[in-house]
Amino acid sequence: MRIGVPKEIKVHEYRVGFIPASVREAVGHGHNVLVETGAAERIGVSDDDYRKAGAQIATSAAEIYETAELIVKVKEPQAKELRLLREGQTIFTYLHLAPDPHQAKALMHSGVTAIAYETVTSPHGTLPLLSPMSEVAGRMAIQAGCHCLEMEQWGRGMLLGGSAGVAPANVVVVGGGVAGLNAVRMSIGLEAAVTCIDINIERLYELDHRFGAAINTIFSTRQSIEDYLLEADLVIGAVLVPGAAAPRLVSEQLVKSMKRGSVIVDISIDQGGFSETSKPTTHAHPNYVKHGVVHYCVTNMPGAVARTSTFALNNATLPFVLALADKGIVGALRADPHLMAGLNVHEGKITHSAVAEALGAKHVEATCAIEG
Repeated sequence: MRIGVPKEIKVHEYRVGFIPASVREAVGHGHNVLVETGAAERIGVSDDDYRKAGAQIATSAAEIYETAELIVKVKEPQAKELRLLREGQTIFTYLHLAPDPHQAKALMHSGVTAIAYETVTSPHGTLPLLSPMSEVAGRMAIQAGCHCLEMEQWGRGMLLGGSAGVAPANVVVVGGGVAGLNAVRMSIGLEAAVTCIDINIERLYELDHRFGAAINTIFSTRQSIEDYLLEADLVIGAVLVPGAAAPRLVSEQLVKSMKRGSVIVDISIDQGGFSETSKPTTHAHPNYVKHGVVHYCVTNMPGAVARTSTFALNNATLPFVLALADKGIVGALRADPHLMAGLNVHEGKITHSAVAEALGAKHVEATCAIEG
């Protein structure tokens, strides 16, 4: 199979879908890999590194989209890329279609098969291709939050861990999944006062057992969210419903009542955000102030640490890419129900129920769609 790896063109996105080690594995399986020139230059990987691994170098993205059967990316295709997609092609990347009807319609119109990293599952019920970036985003959220609390960022002027004789900041993490767990770890490491709110009582037991007295675990209700956010200095939104739009747990009225200069870092923004006041931002302009609260809502947070993120992502995606290439797209989907769960669009049909519900679109079961 011919695998194409274009350079990412989203604002300040420097990750890449395939690293040379992944290329070498694919070539070893008998496949051809075409990589756009300069695709990984910003993370210290040259075209020569790709050539040594067995890749061919394309001079443009158009060349890749014209010839590749399988496109391996990181972020959702941008407007320019959507126009290059063609019928019979497969794209494997993060899609986050629930809050993005324009992209969903364009993918359906193009006739491609679109498999989303974020909805591929595992036998353990986890999201193995989302987890590496959730880990990075959770850790980054605390870095970003610390910066946003500084005076020059319109924050409260607080050091997360406080100082001798001065109380630390109150950090509230809403959501105890992979991103939330890593935000909690970083917060505890910086000696903040940490609360995690989640609706899954078993997860709260796990967090309580793991971190003991270093964390306050609270069951999620409207009342508990309101009570704790009113006292928070830094709030991390880390809620997730796979494939669906993020639940809006924080009302605009609640944000108005929060401390002036407090900070919301919304990791859930890829799926629409967990606060009514959240709106997507970029690394070029990551922050804005709404009702006196600093919001950090970058949709590709891990892109800021692109080298770490790229290698972590490739570790997770490579087995699935090889399966798609070795068995063929339909063969790989038939063979693996967990990969099938990643199928979002096929030949003009929405094949993921949560995505269809969020978009108000007709849902066709993935197994039925690929069988024609």
